[in-house]
Amino acid sequence: MKLSTLRYLVAFADERSFSRAAERCHISQPTLSIALQNLELQLGVTLIERAKGHVALTDLGHQVVAQARRALDETRRVEMVAQAGRNPLIGEFRLGVIHTIGPYLLPELIASMRRTAPELTLYIEENMTALQADYLKYGTVDAAIIALPFDIPGIETRPLYDEPFVVIVPPGHPWAKREMIAADEVRGDNVLVLKAGNCFREQVLDACPDISHAEGSLLQGHSIETIRCMVASGYGISVLPASAMSGPYRSDMVCAIPFQPPEPARRVALAWRRGFTRPAAIEAIIAAVKDMDNPIYRMIETPPGKGE
Repeated sequence: MKLSTLRYLVAFADERSFSRAAERCHISQPTLSIALQNLELQLGVTLIERAKGHVALTDLGHQVVAQARRALDETRRVEMVAQAGRNPLIGEFRLGVIHTIGPYLLPELIASMRRTAPELTLYIEENMTALQADYLKYGTVDAAIIALPFDIPGIETRPLYDEPFVVIVPPGHPWAKREMIAADEVRGDNVLVLKAGNCFREQVLDACPDISHAEGSLLQGHSIETIRCMVASGYGISVLPASAMSGPYRSDMVCAIPFQPPEPARRVALAWRRGFTRPAAIEAIIAAVKDMDNPIYRMIETPPGKGE
């Protein structure tokens, strides 16, 4: 069974005409008709009903076409893999990213990637840090953007940027007009944090150890956006990464206040499997972050071979 014949069958299914299918495949109509007849003989079934003035797929023909589409799609994937092997900046690249980074970094990163590697197609897998570690180990993603520390055997990391934290309060809060907040002022039982299991929660609790409900409270949210809305409604205050309060995420519904130096921050890094066969794609992502025009994402200059 030839792949070309499967392409002819799919073309016929789409066009519902031998002549239009042949034109689409750049062959003569008799050549296409004979190829499909030979396919039916080879399979021992009728795929196409042929009557005067009428041709259509049989029920079995529809099933075979569906399988042919899958076979052709897998063939294209094989070709893309081979193409990526010849040029690592062409084809698919599966990038993992954690929830507290993805919504804020990706719009700018993808735009920058279109400049640095326009033929590299990013497929995004957004999930928690623990799952990103598994995705890297088992090859579900090619690389992942995470927050350090990320000590996984067989995984390389390259620091990208240090992102400061900010305090957010509702308008009218006594702190709303403050220019800076000290980390030890963020305390009490009205500080909203993410649910347990999220690395950003742990980073906030490390930065502000006087938060009284470090071991659990009703004042918790499943996402940064949920926490933002809770603060806007006057339900409490919180600590967010600075990127969550920049660009399109800046809002008059909450006030963002910087921390006093030394300001708490998280170190964001790119992680990939040791021995990954497309190092040029890794370098393209690093270059894209460096090319982004946003002070929050100021690249950490790390000497070659000195990743953390």
